[in-house]
Order: sequence, then structure tokens, then C-alpha cells
Amino acid sequence: MSEADSHKSGKGSTTGRAKSAKGGVCRPDSFVAVYDTTLRDGSQSEAVQFSVEDKLRIARRLDLLGVDFIEGGWPGANPKDQAFFAKAKELKLENSRLVAFGSTRRAHVAAEQDTVLNGLLAAETPVITIFGKSWPLHVTRALGISTQENLELVFDSIRYLKSRTDTVFFDAEHFFDGFKADPDYALQVLTAARDGGADALILCDTNGGTLPAEVAAIMRQIALPDTRLGIHCHNDGGVAVANTLVAVECGAVQVQGTVNGLGERCGNADLTSVVPNLLLKMGRSVRMGAEGLPRLTGVSRFVDELCNRPPQKNQPFVGASAFAHKGGIHVSAILKDPITYEHIDPEQVGNERRIVISEQSGRSNLFYKVRELGIEGVNAEDPRLQHLLHQLKEWEFRGYQFDAAEASFELRIRKALGLLPEFFREQGFRVIDNHMVRDDGERVMGAEATVKLVVGGQPVHFVGEGNGPVDALYTVLQRALEWHYPAINAMSLVDYKVRILGHSATGRSGTGSMVRVLIEWRDEVRTWGTVGVSEHIIAASYAAIVDALTFKLFKDGATPAV
Repeated sequence: MSEADSHKSGKGSTTGRAKSAKGGVCRPDSFVAVYDTTLRDGSQSEAVQFSVEDKLRIARRLDLLGVDFIEGGWPGANPKDQAFFAKAKELKLENSRLVAFGSTRRAHVAAEQDTVLNGLLAAETPVITIFGKSWPLHVTRALGISTQENLELVFDSIRYLKSRTDTVFFDAEHFFDGFKADPDYALQVLTAARDGGADALILCDTNGGTLPAEVAAIMRQIALPDTRLGIHCHNDGGVAVANTLVAVECGAVQVQGTVNGLGERCGNADLTSVVPNLLLKMGRSVRMGAEGLPRLTGVSRFVDELCNRPPQKNQPFVGASAFAHKGGIHVSAILKDPITYEHIDPEQVGNERRIVISEQSGRSNLFYKVRELGIEGVNAEDPRLQHLLHQLKEWEFRGYQFDAAEASFELRIRKALGLLPEFFREQGFRVIDNHMVRDDGERVMGAEATVKLVVGGQPVHFVGEGNGPVDALYTVLQRALEWHYPAINAMSLVDYKVRILGHSATGRSGTGSMVRVLIEWRDEVRTWGTVGVSEHIIAASYAAIVDALTFKLFKDGATPAV
């Protein structure tokens, strides 16, 4: 009986559950291949829409990072993926291999005539991954065929692709749910794929509901000697990363996931957590190695930028808060030895340590910031720091928050230490809103702002207009300063956020609440944030604008003109 006939009859090639892990896949393997599916599975995230150019740019960054496989999409499934694979042929990948993804052949259609399989081959990628059903529920209900026919689909599809492609992987869809329902059949599917010539069998927790202990228990029952296994987990139970790492402990030599855990529903295993854990905690080797790992944070934030979403601050390893310290006791210990409150050196993953200033801060926090700013001649016992600490707690009580406004806080540190030049002196401002109705009935809003300053020893009085009060204030302040500080025109407003603080130090709420305005700025070399707080939104905005202009002048080394 031929190998193909054995699968058609269901005899001779199935493998039952092993009685123990010995001889099976639960063995250590030092090298683990990293398979990224951000461009395919990740693009199924709600509100994520990658353009063809986005996908090409991400592929280049993933190659530079050093992942082994980049799954580009499903050729023929949509025009975007078709265009991507056409352009991807021009990519000069140095570390990664591009993968085309698709399904097994359709029932009652020969592999040679199947449009999906031939579409995968037409993409001309060095690697092809196909998925097939390993849960009888999906075979009989979703596909509407017999379990035996499904084994034939898997075997025939892989054998056909393998005869024309260097590397073929098989994703056993719903493997863990399928194993729990019918372990013998789930293993028969794996065996059919192996016998068809698959280079690796990927165990998929497609619904994302399997727990780490179940992953380990199931993998210990797989006895497929000399077969490479991989793992593909979804995060519906919040344990995709844990399941992936457990699978590696049990012998998986390929991990699949996405950058930042992108993916349908709750997402996929987050490679920005999986990879550093493999390298730094589990002693496994991956292609990027310790030399490439510092690029990880940059790749994470690059992908978020293309997704048009803010980075998740508390994301392990790569988040802005991953190595942020707020409590005074913590910071005191960090100053003595970072290992006291950090599980790794943030530079290993391209991140950085941050000391957050808040009402929970102690002198250690302030001293760390002083040292971070390169200010000499100040020690932790300096009474000026103690005074500043009292001021800080009062500011935070009033509604100030400096986590995202470090420029405002740096100015306060330097002013408290007598190290901030006075570039201009404020004397007052006024804003008038203009509301007009044009002849065609269109309502037009605008604003006029007036500021009085002292610059260069001379009083200046400027009036300007803008689309709104904040725009008018910023425009007129620039005009008032540019004659003495022309570089001030190089900065621009990037983002503006307002938060109503509710009950505040004034005891007021509703429309009488305190307002916090947070503004992000940019020039040719840096970005910075400033904050203002007031019962009046325009006054809060004005304070944040003044801080931004002062910070720009200080960083540029402008000569004080007062």
C-alpha cells in the first residue's frame, strides 16, 4: 500500500498518544525560529488597515530585526495581498524568508487544479504555510466533509506544494480544542501533514482558550519523532505568551506571533514579550541574538505608528512604563542598584529607564532627575530639592501631572536651582472670540489674541488672529518673540489634549472644574510635552505654550534677552 493510499484508507500512518514524554517532543532545543505574522494575522485586528507600502516597510524592519519568517498574507485573497507579493519580489531580505499563507485544497478538487494552492505557488515565496482542520467539529460542520476526507486534503495539499516549493509548514488549526475533543483524530491530522512532507507542524490554539498547563499536558502526549513542532497562540484567555513559552519548554522549535500582539479579537502572542523571554530568561537562541534585541522597542513603536494607534505604555519590555519608577522608595533603591526593581537592563531591548515625578516622589526621584539632566553640584540632601518636592505635591494636588510633560518639569527643576535664564517676562494676555455669519449663512469662528511681554529689555505688545483662541495665542506669542529669537518659528504643535479634572483643590465640579491641558511639540531635533492647569481652559493652554517656548529657547542655547 502506498503512502497516499494509507491516508485514504486511514491505515498505517496514524500515531497514537505516547505514554510518556521520553522520545517525544518534550526535550530542550537551544535554537527557536521566530515566525512573524503581523502582516497577515495582525492585519485582522479591529481598526488596523495596512497599506501595501506599510506592509513593505514593516517587512524591511522585521528583516533588520532578524526574524526568521515573515508571513506576508494570503495571495489571491484580496487585491492588497496580491499587490504586496508582486512588490515583495523586489525586497532584498537579508535575514528573513518571506511566507505565503493559505488553506488546504478544496474538497473534490485535485491539488493540481486547486486555485488556492496554485495561487500560493504563483507568489514565488521560498516558504508556504497552509492551515487545515484538526477538530472534527470544524471538519463536519464548517467544511461539511468526513474526517477521512479531511486527512486526504491535508496530505494531498502538502505533498503537492512540497514537490514545488522548498519549505512547507502546516498550521493545525484548533489543534488543542481538537485534541481535547478527539485526541486520536488530532494526531492523525498531524501525521497526515508529516507524511505529506511538511517541514514543521504548527500547533494552533486558534480560539485562545487553552491554559498553559493544558498546553504542556497535551504536548507531552505527542509522539512524532524527528518532527519539528511550532506553536501559534491567540490571546483570548490572556495567556498567549505563557502558552508559547510553555510550548517551547515542551519542545516547540518555532514560535509564531505578531508585533505588539496584534490580531483578531484579543490578538496573538506578542513577539515583543516572547522573544526577550526566550533569549534572556530561557537561554534559547534566536536569529536576532542579543545584538539585534535592542532594536525591539523601535520596531514595536514603528508598527504602532503605522497602525495609527498610541503605544501601550504598560506593555512588557517595550512599553514606556516598562522601566518607569514612581515611588520614592523604589527610586532610592534604583539609585543604589537597578536590579532591585528591574528584571532586566532596559537597554537590552532598546528601552530606557524613566523616573516619574509625582506626589509619591521622594528626594531620590528629584535627585535622579537632576543627575539625569547633567546638573552638577547638587546632592540628594540639597534643601532646594526638599522645597521643590513640597511644591510638586501641591502642584499635583491642584491637578498637574508631569508623566507626559517632562519639559514643564525640567523647567521647574532648573528654576528651583537657579539655573533657568529669563528669556522673556510675561505681563498679560487677552483673547477675544469672533463669531461671524457670512452672507451665505455659513458660521465662521475665529479668535484675536493680545499679549504683553518684556523682551530684550523692551516692552512688546502684539495682536494676532487664529482659528481659535489657542491658535491665536500661540501665533501672537511667536510673533512677539521671533524678532529677537528667530529660531522660535522652527517649533510646531503636534498634539493637544484637554482633561476635565472634576472635583479639585477648589472643591468645584462640572463647568467650574479645573482643566488640565497637555500639549506635545516638535522641532527639527526633538519632541517635548508641556502642561498647564487652571479653572480657565485658555489660561491652562497659555501656561503650556509659555513653557514650550521657554523650553525651546533653553534647549537651543538662546541668549537671554531680559
